[in-house]
Amino acid sequence: MYKTVAESVATALELKPLVANANHCEVIIAPVFTALKTVADRLEGSNINVAGQNCSTEVEEGAHTGEVAAFMLRDTGATHVIVGHSERRQFYAETDAMIRRKVGAAISSGLTAILCVGESLEQRDQGIAQPIVRGQLTAGLSGLTASDLNRIIVAYEPVWAIGTGRTATPEQAQEMHAFIRRVFAEGHSEKAAQDLRILYGGSVKPENITGLMAQDDIDGALVGGASLKADSFAKIVNYK
Repeated sequence: MYKTVAESVATALELKPLVANANHCEVIIAPVFTALKTVADRLEGSNINVAGQNCSTEVEEGAHTGEVAAFMLRDTGATHVIVGHSERRQFYAETDAMIRRKVGAAISSGLTAILCVGESLEQRDQGIAQPIVRGQLTAGLSGLTASDLNRIIVAYEPVWAIGTGRTATPEQAQEMHAFIRRVFAEGHSEKAAQDLRILYGGSVKPENITGLMAQDDIDGALVGGASLKADSFAKIVNYK
């Protein structure tokens, strides 16, 4: 929940030339709802896509005051939506069942869902990080068809490494990313698992992106605070 419309546009336009030659990755930004349409319009024709930060569980319009449907995000020019972010789970009591409905709503509306999974510090200390992530992943993707999987990106966010300054080591992140890929293969297919993009999100900064991206199963980053300034986000995009 950062930036007015004017601030969002200014940041996006500052970012645009800084990442114009980034053909090694897909660049996506997720402004607040109020800025989505304006930012998407101003970035039209660029290599930057726009995502919603959340969407409703409901597929169609109706009496759901305060909610924003996935098809409405699509109407603004968004191509992606973040679903199940740790803050939504932690502070807004989103359950795996709700998140699964949001994934379905996103896919049916033509958006790509960025499904977030991750364990808390307490869960990691208890040695149950992998079962927690398995449960979130399995529930969030249950019942999807092979074609649906083409509209899924998974983001691993260790909750204990978000906004704390603590970052999972590249080795810790790789271990969980490899686990996620194995779980995905079990539930779907080996090919689907290899095609799956898995992002790491947890205090990603220009200083640690190179080490993270050197890992075999880390395909990208879900960037938080470092994305609020165009120059720092651009350094992450252009880490090579």
